[in-house]
Order: sequence, then structure tokens, then C-alpha cells
Amino acid sequence: MSLGTALDQTREETVTVIDPAATTKKTLADLLHNSIVLNHTTPYLPLSTLFSLAATCRAIRDLIYQTPGVFRHLQLSNVKSAQFRPVGIRDLLRDDPEEEENLTEDEYYSGSLRRVLAILRQRDFLRDVQTLILDGLSVTAELVHEIITHPSYNVRVLSLRDVHNLNYGRLRGTLQYACRPGRPDGMPKLKALYVFGSTTDSDSSISEYEALASVWPEFDDGKSNEWWSRKGRIIPTHSLREWSSCLQACEGIIAFDAVLCRGPRHGSSPAYGRYNVPMDDFEAVATFAVPACSSCGDAPEGLVRADTSSLTSLPALYPPNIMTSSLRGCVVPQNSTDCFVPRCEDCLRERYCTTCHKWWCESCFRLPNQIALQILDTKVSKSCWECGNNCDDCINDTQKTCKKCRGGYCTVHNEGSCATYVRCASRGRGVGRL
Repeated sequence: MSLGTALDQTREETVTVIDPAATTKKTLADLLHNSIVLNHTTPYLPLSTLFSLAATCRAIRDLIYQTPGVFRHLQLSNVKSAQFRPVGIRDLLRDDPEEEENLTEDEYYSGSLRRVLAILRQRDFLRDVQTLILDGLSVTAELVHEIITHPSYNVRVLSLRDVHNLNYGRLRGTLQYACRPGRPDGMPKLKALYVFGSTTDSDSSISEYEALASVWPEFDDGKSNEWWSRKGRIIPTHSLREWSSCLQACEGIIAFDAVLCRGPRHGSSPAYGRYNVPMDDFEAVATFAVPACSSCGDAPEGLVRADTSSLTSLPALYPPNIMTSSLRGCVVPQNSTDCFVPRCEDCLRERYCTTCHKWWCESCFRLPNQIALQILDTKVSKSCWECGNNCDDCINDTQKTCKKCRGGYCTVHNEGSCATYVRCASRGRGVGRL
């Protein structure tokens, strides 16, 4: 680079002059050769874009194909060739009747996805994949068994939300087998599994906004930290009892996007036997995330905090962290000072307000069947069937008495009603008039 010195007439100063002829043009290959740029760019690119980029020139192709970590985060939900297409399979079988006789159920339902994985294995990319997202695809239990147990896979984070044709009973058997006491050292490689929650409402894949929210807090609106920022029901309750024993067997080894309830009614709770509550012989998956007790500000089993709890006891946050495949990156929220209490529906029955999400723990409130009737005191009650159990403050805000018919009504679920009249009494002339 040629340098020159310019002297001003009034004062002497040194000015650096860059000779344009001495500069060289920077290409995309030069930019991607910076490891920081490459590692922070490729996780956001779809698989087809990576292959298209590699086809532009030999330098970029060698860079993408030979750099470890380029295929660390693999999102296959948007890959068209990985989608289940039964029409194309029927046409193939019609041309080859012998193939139809030998076709297994696993090959039929996961054939499209297996072909994509076979291409990645043939090009020696599959061994670098540590985060594998298969949301919304047709995935069989046999394929998941291979991903978890076969040595050719190094998947540490696996997402199976809203998948089709998956036998969850076999999946639980695979997980319990992988976490058995006599397993080989270093197995299983899987550290986080997403299987309970659902993907976004309108899209079966991870949006660009959600991917940014998993890395930068300024893009986070709470969806990526649902257990920590949201309060109320987090996951549905169907078919969860079968999962409780699986989560208990994998405890300390694999983190899930759900956790076990530690309420005093369960044997694994640190507060088990300290309160006069019905005991449950089975563990339960927590379906609610609630704040601290409205009275004492704590919980009998303690609050879940990211800075004091073990990593494997924390729920995995969706979407998976796009910049790392470590367990800490999957379970630790952006704001590590938050806390919550995971509970099942039975442990919150008659002590939780479904509107404001306040609740009262076993230390502060005993249910009516646990105390004498003369000292009966309720924290929640049901005044509207749609609202469910609400506390007194929420009932006073939403339950009104019509000034015309003197009937009670809910301002939330009686459309057209106002603060003084119910809908049936406010029709016609003079609506809303005192």
C-alpha cells in the first residue's frame, strides 16, 4: 500500500492517502474465509442454499465442503425432497412389483427423509451434524433409533415436534435403552430432545424471527423462552402419563422440552410427605409454568432457577439455539435471573387462577377436604364455565350483574355485553344507556 503525506499551509498535520491502485477487491470467498463470518452465516442458510453457494466456484466449494462445522446445524423441515410423498412412492411400486413385496413400513414412511440423509452421508457431511431439526416431517421410530444409537451420527440436539408416523411407544423404549445403567461410556450422544411442544401456529418450521430470538435477546418476544416468560399451560395433557417414566429414566442424561412435576404429591419431590395432600404413585409431566406462590413467594419444592439448578433439570427452550449445540445453549434462557415453578394439573387443582395465573402453595392454603368445614376458606372458585377457576380479584373484574334483568354475566364470554348490561338486555333502542 502506498502512503503519502500532505502539508497544510496553516498548520502541519499528517494525512494518510490511500492509493486506489494499490487496493485489491475483496470477493465473497475472501469474506467467507474469515472463520467468524463463516460460522455466524452458514447456520442461517438452508441446505439448498449451501449447495448452490458451493456450486459458484471451486474456492467456495472447498471452503464449505472441507470446513468442520458448516453443517453443524441442519434444518430439514423446509427441504422438499425430505417431505413424505405417498403418490410418488405408489408410482414407483407400480413400476416394480417386487419392490412392493419387500418394502417395509419404515421404508415407506421415512424413505424420503432417509434418501436425504444418505446423500449427506455419502458426501461425508452427516458426521458433522450436531443439531438436527425434523419438525413436521414423516419420521419413524426406527430412524430415530438409528440417529440416537448408531455411531455414524453425532446428533446432540434433536427436534421432533409435529412429526408424522412416529410410534412414540417405540421412541420411549429407544430413549430408555439409550440411558440404561450399563450403557457404553459417552453414550448417548444426544443431550436435548424436543418432542412435546408444537411448532408455530402457521408454519411447521422455525421462522427467521424465532432463529434470531434464540441468539439475540432484542428479537425475543417470549416465544423462545416459553417456560420462563409465559405463565399458564405450556403443553397439552394428552398421553403424558406414559412419558413420565421415560423422563425419569433419562433424568440427568437427556434434557427435554418438558420437565417432571416436583409437587409434594409425587415421590420424587423434595417436599414429599410434608403436607396432608393425596399421594400419587406415579410421576407426572409438568404441563403448567406458574410464578412463585402468591402468599409466600416460594414453593414447597423450591423455585426453578437457571443459575442454581442443574442443566439437565431445566426444560429445553424452543427453537434450538442456532449458534451452539451445547446443552447450556439449549436450556439456559437469555435472562438467567428468571424463575418459575413447573407443576402438573393435579398439583394445581383448586389452588390456581386460570386468568391471572396466581396460585397458592400447600404451605399457605389447604384444600377444603384437608381442613375442618368451620374454617373453610377458598382461594379460587368457578363463576363462569368458560373462564374456569378464578381468584376473587379476577371474578370482581369480569363477573357483573345486569342492571336491567339482575342476572349475572361474564364480560369476557358474553359478546356485546358492557359493564352494566348483559347482551340480551341491551339489544335494540337505547343500547348501553344508563
